[in-house]
Amino acid sequence: MKKDILDHVAICTDDINKSVEWYTENFKCDILYQDSSWAMLEFDNVKLALVLPEQHPFHFAILKNNVEDYGKPVTHRDGSVSVYIKDRSGNNIEILRY
Repeated sequence: MKKDILDHVAICTDDINKSVEWYTENFKCDILYQDSSWAMLEFDNVKLALVLPEQHPFHFAILKNNVEDYGKPVTHRDGSVSVYIKDRSGNNIEILRY
């Protein structure tokens, strides 16, 4: 049985530009996207999203083809479709399809 794929982990920061600079100076990763409200860094095995707490919740994202089974999907500016759910402990999980 094929396992689900963890696409990215999103952590909150108070300054996107400074955080991107810190991560790229300290780790080997590529900048996939960056603006004033969020950034996406790519490591070999997973992506790291840097988000502002008032723009995006901290979360991790799992790729699934059946996003609609988890709720009403939202289409994002990059064309991805997702639904946010919470696990039994209140952690945010983004169910994501590209």
